[in-house]
Amino acid sequence: CTWRPSEEEFRKPSFSTYSETANPEAAAPAKNIIFYGVLTPVEICAIFDRLGIPFNSAALNPVSNRDLYLSSSGTAINTGIYGVDLGYLKMFGVGQDFINYLDVIRSMTYNLGIPENIITLPAERLQGSMSDIDTIMSMVNTAYRQMDEHLRSTGRESTAGLIIMGGWVEALYLSTQLVYNPEKPDPQVVQKIAEQKYTLNALLSLLKNYYDDPVVVYYSKKLKYLKRYFDSYEISYRKDDLEIDLQKQVLLSSGSEMTVTTDILNSIRDYVNKLRTEMVTP
Repeated sequence: CTWRPSEEEFRKPSFSTYSETANPEAAAPAKNIIFYGVLTPVEICAIFDRLGIPFNSAALNPVSNRDLYLSSSGTAINTGIYGVDLGYLKMFGVGQDFINYLDVIRSMTYNLGIPENIITLPAERLQGSMSDIDTIMSMVNTAYRQMDEHLRSTGRESTAGLIIMGGWVEALYLSTQLVYNPEKPDPQVVQKIAEQKYTLNALLSLLKNYYDDPVVVYYSKKLKYLKRYFDSYEISYRKDDLEIDLQKQVLLSSGSEMTVTTDILNSIRDYVNKLRTEMVTP
């Protein structure tokens, strides 16, 4: 397969986020959080916060698509996608668009038969003021968790899985299209993208439980193909630098070294672009 690096390339770190000027005798550097569990759309979007990229509304799924998703699976996937778009808008403080996207999510969840009160309260809080946006986002995050709990408690786990999957694909799409620069890749950005291999593994494990849904099976096959790119490189951590929190499903490390190449990153970017386009196209 042409997408795999050579053995020599595979052994050499292509990117490193460890400080080159670190003094071993100095105080240990602060450790970063690396998520390896499947996150809600709002949570995963926070991974790419504060990267200094300009706002680009064209990258989002237009609100005009809201009534074009007629199947429950398409509605579920795009509920996750719109959730990440909402988080993206929050980063840039885009007020009216934020309200519009929250209204779309409320409409989508209604079409999925999710109790209206779960998303109505955050929407009503927005009508009067946008000043407390962090509180609103916390409420939206809670709403996604409540949506997940409702779907699972009513035997619709596969729908919950599709929402999570849509959110993860959208977050990866925004990061690879808007943040990753193949001409001058930033090691920190590369790290955030490369570390999604952990989340993808967790996501596939989650979706495996819902193979009775043909849509889940279909997209699982797509994600397994994507996984081949993620599996073609390694991420390593220095001795005594890595901590694992099983309860929170996070890794803690001050940096990492990656054998990922720009060719692999470009392949991930292009494949995710095609997959996301398929998901948002009615």
